[in-house]
This record gives sequence, structure tokens and C-alpha cells, in this order.
Amino acid sequence: MTKKQHGLLFHIGDVVLNIILIVAVVVAIRTFLVSPFQVDGNSMADTLEDGQYIIINKLAYIVGKPKRGDIAVFNPPGENRKYYVKRVIGLPGDKISIRDGYIYLIKSGEEEESKLREIYLNEANDGHTYRHPPQQENKSEIVFSVPEDKYLLLGDNRKGSLDSRSFGILDKNKSYVGEDEIKGRVWFVALPLSKINVIDCPGYEFCKE
Repeated sequence: MTKKQHGLLFHIGDVVLNIILIVAVVVAIRTFLVSPFQVDGNSMADTLEDGQYIIINKLAYIVGKPKRGDIAVFNPPGENRKYYVKRVIGLPGDKISIRDGYIYLIKSGEEEESKLREIYLNEANDGHTYRHPPQQENKSEIVFSVPEDKYLLLGDNRKGSLDSRSFGILDKNKSYVGEDEIKGRVWFVALPLSKINVIDCPGYEFCKE
């Protein structure tokens, strides 16, 4: 009787230990490696669509830095619980100018300005990047000087996105997203199955004006 009781308790303990280990592994993976995220809204159309499930690579920004063109999930300035998904446009030290519907860039440490070729923008948004509010097509120039350890992020749906243009509408310093606020890079679209695809870096080309 004693041996049977001992065997049962050992079996129960083994099952509980395995459950704890599995939960610990899942938590570690979600915290440090990858995590699912559901797109809410159309601010990244046509690249990402409302309701899609995407997988976030968190490790990318633990071992490296955000790159221009990355699609990232982040907390907007002043928000700790809200998450946005946008594209990294400006890196630390960059000077970004929005004028005449396009983005012009002076890279950190350089003096020459180039126009950003944004091949991922759809026909409705290509050539229609304006200052906030974007629906009014305000063509007056706005310039962003990205501070160190900060980033400028914009949605691909330039006419319908709340992003760095709107974050700093009252305080220009709030236009920028801190490195510690960026939680991960969008790796691929997981659902729906018909939309599964890996999100690649756009491979920017720059044209001189």
C-alpha cells in the first residue's frame, strides 16, 4: 500500500513539474523571443490589414537595433499599455523633412539630402505624406530632428495613421519613440492563412533631388 501511494504522489509531482516547466518555457519565449499580436485598424494598409495576426520577433531588438524600414510594435510616447504597429522611418541623429507629399532624409553624420523611395506605399498614399492631420493634405513642410536613442515611426497608410506626426502635435519632443518603448519587429503574418507571408526589409533606394 505504501509503495502504491508513493508511486502515485511521485507521478502527480512529475506531471506538475512538467506543467511548470512548460509554462516557464512559454513565458520565456513570449518575453524574450517571439510573441503574437493582432493588428487593430488600417494604419498599415496595404502592408498589414485590420484583424490580421502577426508574429513579433523580440530577440531582434535585444541583440540589435531597429533598422530603417522595419515594421515595429511599440508603446507610443506617454503610454505604457497601448501598442501601435508602424514602420521605422527615422533613426537616431537623422533629419527627416516631410514636404510636397514625400519624405526627404539627411542621414546621421551626413550632409546630403535624398528622397526616400517608399515602394511599399499603395497608390492612394504614394506621394501623399503630409503633416498632421494628414487628411487635410497640409503641404507645408515639417522637419524632424531625431534625437539620440529615439526613432521616428509612420504608418504605411499615410492618410489614415496616427504616428510620429500626431504624437508631437502639441509637444514636438513627443514625436519620437524611445528605444526601450519598441518591443519587437514584425516577423511574419500568421493569420489568416491566405495572407501568410514574411515581412522583408524594403531595401531602400535613395534618389537625389
